[in-house]
Amino acid sequence: MPLTDYLTLGRSGLRVSPLCLGAMTFGNEWGFGAEPEDACAIMDAYIDRGGNFIDTANVYNKGHSEKIMGEHLGRDKSKRDRLVIATKFMGNMFPGDPNGGGGHRKNICASVEESLRRLQTDYIDLYWMHFWDRTTPIDETMRALDDLVRSGKVRYIGFSDTPAWVCVMAQYEAIFRNWNPLIALQIEYSLLERTVEADLIPMAQQMGLGVTPWSPLKGGILTGKYTRQSIPPEGERRYHEDSRYLTEKTFLIVDALNEIAGEHDATPAQVALSWVQNRPGVASTIIGARTMAQLDANLGALDLLLTTEQATRLDELSAFQRHFPHDFVDMVRTAIQNGTSVNGIPTEPWALSPISMSERH
Repeated sequence: MPLTDYLTLGRSGLRVSPLCLGAMTFGNEWGFGAEPEDACAIMDAYIDRGGNFIDTANVYNKGHSEKIMGEHLGRDKSKRDRLVIATKFMGNMFPGDPNGGGGHRKNICASVEESLRRLQTDYIDLYWMHFWDRTTPIDETMRALDDLVRSGKVRYIGFSDTPAWVCVMAQYEAIFRNWNPLIALQIEYSLLERTVEADLIPMAQQMGLGVTPWSPLKGGILTGKYTRQSIPPEGERRYHEDSRYLTEKTFLIVDALNEIAGEHDATPAQVALSWVQNRPGVASTIIGARTMAQLDANLGALDLLLTTEQATRLDELSAFQRHFPHDFVDMVRTAIQNGTSVNGIPTEPWALSPISMSERH
């Protein structure tokens, strides 16, 4: 699958590449990014391959990520017009200002103007709420976003890192009030973070939201760079390379990634990316790259198709404990179906059924 096998995002006609270029590493203000010239080369290589979806946020590298994109893409109309540029609001860039961040109208209106200036563009293709603001009514957020779409400053809207029930409230506010709806959901999703499968992904599928996973390699853990013998000391771990993920379960998954990679002449990272991109509900997976080599390696995942057996093996190794009520609903499926098969899922006859087949009539 090439980058030019575009997909419509959620319940919209917006076409995006199957892999989205994440720009969190554009700039080095946070201590782990690419210098501007390297970031520009990475963007050009992605675009030359047919990629059209680049994702950033107002706060990434203290605003420098947006500025780099603006200098390289925003001022170049031939590049800007063919791209789907996504950015986010919510993060507070102004210490001491309580209204400098959040999901309220004042911040949304200010943030979009600041992002437009940094990006050097007249409009944002996809404007994300970066994470949930518990203190702002969701109808205020949605009305402000609708106003931005109607004004032409924003084309589409989406939510990131927000509980499923809040997303549903927001979407129904839009439906009932004839506001512009959400079209996408950005969430962490990988072989080491599958709890989103309980509520968020089924919600997205029902609500018409295309899923764009972030951190599909769990901060590099799924590349195989850590082994049982090379767990980094506590002081050398980045925030997402927490000891809770450097466990025997993780290393069993990495072992499988290495074995499957060998069967395809691929890398463990490419196998992990292929697994995510082919999950139900996923539209475009966000990949990061600080170097050209990382970009090339990540794009190579599009050439890899896992067998059913390989995908099942990874599914089983990465299975997670489902919480209530999902575990309970799984348990009572037999009581609902009582010996029948529904949507390909068979059940045994329910031992506690009050009526037997012979007694029904």
